[in-house]
This record gives sequence, C-alpha cells and structure tokens, in this order.
Amino acid sequence: VQLVESGGGLVQPGGSLRLSCAASGFTFSRYGMSWYRQAPGKQRELVAAISSGGSTNYADSVKGRFTISRDNAKNTVYLQMNSLQSEDTAVYYCYAKVGLFGSWGQGTQVTVSS
Repeated sequence: VQLVESGGGLVQPGGSLRLSCAASGFTFSRYGMSWYRQAPGKQRELVAAISSGGSTNYADSVKGRFTISRDNAKNTVYLQMNSLQSEDTAVYYCYAKVGLFGSWGQGTQVTVSS
C-alpha cells in the first residue's frame, strides 16, 4: 500500500488549496479514505472521510469549508479547502483502512499565514 499526498503549501487566510492523495497497492474503490491533520503540539485529528460508496463526514471545524471527494478511475482522493484560517495550519495526512492497522501517507504541510 502506498499513499502519496501533494498540494500543500503556504496560503493567505481566506485562500484555498486542494490536496491530492494518490493511492496504489490495493483496490482503491473498495475502501473508505480519510484525511487527518496534525498541528504542532497537538494530536492528530480526523478532518474528513469518504466511504467506498461516496458518503462523507467532516470535523465540525471544517464543515462548510472543506470538501472531500474521490476519483476511483484515478485512485485518488482529494481535499478541497476553502476559506482557510490560521487554525488550519498543520501537516495533512491521507489514511486508508487497509489491513490490520491501516496505512498512512507521508503528509503534506499546509501553512495559512499572511
């Protein structure tokens, strides 16, 4: 299993970014996918999740601003982030519950700052 995130960077408050996670090594369409984030000094937290059937759920802090989606033809899950705030600064990780413990990507840094 391999998960490779991309799309992070530096953005001003109120700006947007789209994260991508390219998956390989498993039958992508059969598994739910999630995005987590970890800010300095804080625990890793769930940001958004999408089931194999396309159902989604979000952390309260990002509802209405972030959108998770998936493209099974490209084995890729996305996180569209709008109206970014300084509190969204974190390393964002892609997660797939494949196998006994699941698999994580290497993370991509998102920094929201003026």
